[in-house]
Amino acid sequence: MSDLPFVLVHGLIGTLQHDEVLRHFPAGTLAPPLLGYGPHARVAPHNVHIDAQVEHLHAHIVAAFGDRPVVLVGHSVGGVVAVLYALRHPERVAHLVSVEGNFTLRDAFWSSRVAQMTPQAADEMLLDIRQDPVGWLAGSGVAGAEQHAELAMRLLDDQPASTIRAMARSVVEITGRPEYLEQLHGLMHEVPIHLLAGERTREGWDVPDWAIAMAASFAELPDMGHMMMLEDALAFAAAVRACCGNLHEPLPA
Repeated sequence: MSDLPFVLVHGLIGTLQHDEVLRHFPAGTLAPPLLGYGPHARVAPHNVHIDAQVEHLHAHIVAAFGDRPVVLVGHSVGGVVAVLYALRHPERVAHLVSVEGNFTLRDAFWSSRVAQMTPQAADEMLLDIRQDPVGWLAGSGVAGAEQHAELAMRLLDDQPASTIRAMARSVVEITGRPEYLEQLHGLMHEVPIHLLAGERTREGWDVPDWAIAMAASFAELPDMGHMMMLEDALAFAAAVRACCGNLHEPLPA
């Protein structure tokens, strides 16, 4: 179990395929941009939805690791992708780490707003954010936002507004299904699921009490928020690795 590979699934805005994040994980860690992001930014919006992301993710995992099980780490909207992947391929997931992953529509409140936008309104929203990346980070609860302005701009450039809108619509549709929590409850009997939150945003994470009770582990990162991998990538990586006992390599400085 000590040599399980990591797969990082990013959230609604920005991929995790950045050295500032990856250098704190073991060599070979996979952080594939989802459909509509990075090299896949030109994928048509009607093909950008969570079911398609699950198959896209599976293809990357098989290509990289064959039939080896992995530690699947899903952040925010990526937590929903990770859950649906584990439901479809439970034998491929040794551990699932939900980093403030969406459980309910209350978690997806921002996605709910974006999902209702017209394409033009979504374009204008992303343009406004790009004009003030530090303000976007500060509004997202990131401490020391000025220090992360360059990375924030790269994250904002990882996808067009059409991708954000398409993924928002998909996550709202899925987490709004009554059976979603039922499926997640059943999955927790099959796959060890770890819950990781930032101390500053834990209160707003709508995790059912039964999920906390059933979780393989639960941790809060002190003085961090929802975008913890931006605030302190080293502490984030250490917490992810520690919760599933995957500490076979020393952490890079």
